[in-house]
Amino acid sequence: MEFANKEYLLLLLLILPYIIWYVMYRKKSEPTIRMADTQAFRFAPRSWRVVLMPVQLLLRLLAFTLLVVALARPQTHNSWKNETVEGIDIMLAIDVSTSMLAEDLKDRSQGIKNRLEAAKAVASSFISDRPDDNIGLTIFAGEAFTQCPMTIDHASLLSLLQNVRTDIAAKGLIEDGTAIGMGLANAVSRLKDSKAKSRVVILLTDGSNNRGDISPMTAAEIARSMGIRVYTIGVGTNGTAPYPMQVGGGVQYVQVPVEIDTKTLGDIARETKGQFYRATNAEELRNIYQEIDKLEKSKLNVQRINRKYEAYQPFALGAVLALLLEILLRITIFRRIP
Repeated sequence: MEFANKEYLLLLLLILPYIIWYVMYRKKSEPTIRMADTQAFRFAPRSWRVVLMPVQLLLRLLAFTLLVVALARPQTHNSWKNETVEGIDIMLAIDVSTSMLAEDLKDRSQGIKNRLEAAKAVASSFISDRPDDNIGLTIFAGEAFTQCPMTIDHASLLSLLQNVRTDIAAKGLIEDGTAIGMGLANAVSRLKDSKAKSRVVILLTDGSNNRGDISPMTAAEIARSMGIRVYTIGVGTNGTAPYPMQVGGGVQYVQVPVEIDTKTLGDIARETKGQFYRATNAEELRNIYQEIDKLEKSKLNVQRINRKYEAYQPFALGAVLALLLEILLRITIFRRIP
């Protein structure tokens, strides 16, 4: 245990002068009677109340001590622990363009409505099954940005993944379109300084590149030069898919063509010694992530830390109880009549 405000502990030095003052004051305040000779009272028994009188002082000192400790803000220790675990460095690059709202990967049993929700659900399971990996998240549409850098704190990563809105591009929060090259380049930039033996990007999209300043193959060549493998996943049924269109105050579904640039995704995978997958339903998407889950593992040095917790409450409660007990004893058992 450590104290956030250690300087308050110096107040405990006041205990000694208080004890000295208490003893001297008590001697002066005790009632006395002048007697010619006290020899007859030498062996007189002492009342139990007299014997227990110092309990009041002890309770007062205990209350003061506990109050000072509470003011010093006791906290649990930060527990740092260096570990060597088996794992790899992974960046997930997920397409969040408006086409990901198509509902051809709907899975009612899992509560999944569209492609993006299916991608988030499967990615969440993938992250949970790899507790020792450094995993990060990049999202892209017409532009790309890092939603979460690589981390072993998977609770935070999962929270950020769930916060990815299914209509982020539809509402203009990010430029719409499909910038596969930008998404891949962003993910690769997060892996360039990694020391892990295995570095992987899992890129998921449902379209073809039509935005961005970096072409997909240029990004793939950068990844290859850095020894980063890219696994590409094209999601969406063959042919057409139902897409929800806002019409007036309701939603009307229209059939839109599924246009996945399988050639470019396959070329990216081959260029980086990865693999291209095609998912036409939610079950196939789960199987693809399970297959990628069998990737080679390498040793990583990670540092874990436990959070701080305030621990003053028991001390404050103890101080209050000790003070109340001392007051109760003083007005009942040890009550004095002037």
